[in-house]
Amino acid sequence: MSNSELQDEEREVLLSIYEGDESFKQISPNTFQYKYGENESIKSFLLEIQWTTNYPEELPKISLDAFYNKHIIPSLKEKVIDLVREEGKQFLGMSMTYSLFECVKEKFEEIIQEQPEHEINYSAVEKLVISDNLEEDIQETKRAPKKEQFTKAQKRRQWNRLDAKGERQRGWNWVDIVKHLSQTGSKDDKPPTN
Repeated sequence: MSNSELQDEEREVLLSIYEGDESFKQISPNTFQYKYGENESIKSFLLEIQWTTNYPEELPKISLDAFYNKHIIPSLKEKVIDLVREEGKQFLGMSMTYSLFECVKEKFEEIIQEQPEHEINYSAVEKLVISDNLEEDIQETKRAPKKEQFTKAQKRRQWNRLDAKGERQRGWNWVDIVKHLSQTGSKDDKPPTN
């Protein structure tokens, strides 16, 4: 059997096994997610497995980068990915997605102990990290864009062009018809042709 045939067969099996399981989700024909823990709990995460073209001859891509996992500490993410990779190595050449999801499900209580009870705001922590070029950063923020300076006469001319609402007067861009016709001439003023 070719890899694509094995993938088609495994996809059908996964969909039949997890039918009705709200924790399982097929994102694309080759990408599957499984949610562990209670919905919206700080002690829950979403594991994503994506098959490569050579799957099952090689390990699938294993990811915890979903937005749902923003509260998970990096060391826990690394631990879960390492666990899944180690488990997957023994199944190379065979369908393994179900086994990988189930392995994490069995060890979930043990794994999730590392996750703190309260959410840590990592974006705030990242802001606390001081850059090496602190003085350059401060100088860049202090530099304000230079404003255009007008003379009194330029300001007065600008003010005279506008009305009380700060808008130009009606007809400011209209063409003076008499002046225009005097420059172009009328239809009757054509020179005679010989």
